[in-house]
Amino acid sequence: SALPWTLRRVVQSPFDKHTTSPKMATTMTMSAACAQPLAARKSFGSKAKLGAPVKTRAARVNTVTRAARDGPVIIGLAADSGCGKSTFMRRMTSLFGGKASPPEGGNPDSNTLISDTTTVLCLDDYHLNDREGRKKSGLTALNLAEQDFDLMYEQVKDLKEGKTVQKRIYNHVTGVMDAPEEIVSPNILILEGLHPFADERVRDMFDFKIYLDISDDVKFAWKIQRDMAERGHSLESIKASIEARKPDFDAFVDPQKAYADVIIQVLPTQLIPDDNEGKILRVRMIMKEGVENFDAPYLFDEGSTISWIPCGRKLTCSYPGIKFFYGPDTFFGEEVSVLEMDGQFDKLEELIYVESHLSNTSTKFYGEITQQMLKYQNGPGSNNGTGLFQTLCGLKVRELYERIAETEIVVAA
Repeated sequence: SALPWTLRRVVQSPFDKHTTSPKMATTMTMSAACAQPLAARKSFGSKAKLGAPVKTRAARVNTVTRAARDGPVIIGLAADSGCGKSTFMRRMTSLFGGKASPPEGGNPDSNTLISDTTTVLCLDDYHLNDREGRKKSGLTALNLAEQDFDLMYEQVKDLKEGKTVQKRIYNHVTGVMDAPEEIVSPNILILEGLHPFADERVRDMFDFKIYLDISDDVKFAWKIQRDMAERGHSLESIKASIEARKPDFDAFVDPQKAYADVIIQVLPTQLIPDDNEGKILRVRMIMKEGVENFDAPYLFDEGSTISWIPCGRKLTCSYPGIKFFYGPDTFFGEEVSVLEMDGQFDKLEELIYVESHLSNTSTKFYGEITQQMLKYQNGPGSNNGTGLFQTLCGLKVRELYERIAETEIVVAA
């Protein structure tokens, strides 16, 4: 069932961190020496409050009120097609309350999703040409020349200023541009698509930027599973399709991850030698240091380097098991911290054991991550690091919104 919410003006929002320290049947290695570049800038050490876990609380319905700041908090999500943006959006928007759905009474082929406080715009609506026009230009939808960045900038700017815009609709069924739909400035505006960070004018308006980075090996494995099993395509045709897109993706989409504040990277597992099925995944949440209104979550001890195999009496693990990693690193020349999960959960409800060892998660109550993962347990990535880090990223976005808007989203007991 959907979680209910209310917003309340606060001077300083309380963000509780709940951890427990049960006796662990685990393998863990820790090294603080590797954290020296970060330790020079901030003081580290575990901030976990140890104690017995409390029971997960049920929520009850409250109302939603307008945030304090004029104009929305703006979040960007960049990713290639078929990389799970829609699943990520469902996970994120549910944390703000209400069900995200297309505009009521509008075009049934609309790409927009609206909830009580959020509006998600698909940037495909800012393609310069429709499908027939791209055939004439000979350019793919990945090419920057096929995007109307001037219109994108003007309408995002208007929404940021609290204005209403008439946004056209790119119809993915017919391949043509449909009549515009009215978009009212929301509390939280989320722009998702291929090129949210490509234009500097648009990029500078984001309060937080996220990039979903699916490796070529995993994309290939996923496409083979889908197109061969479900659509009867040959292996040769699948390879040709992937190779045809790759130059434009590498040139126009992939470079945007350098601008992201958080990158969720999906890689082949390292637990199974030479695995090429793409069913077991190694997922990394790469978080830039020094991002305004964002405190990176960590495992056990902030700034340390930790490798943790939690399988034992507390967690059911079949082959090849689960392995976690946390530590400092660099990404595109910038200091980052990295959370990593390799493997998948056999029993999703046991995620609460892992959750209890994470800090700075921005949860409102003990077990909220596990509850959210169970809520979408039938969605892609729900038993591995994809779902875990998308949920964690959504919680951090909720906290960022509270800080910027000087508003607290309260889950009532």
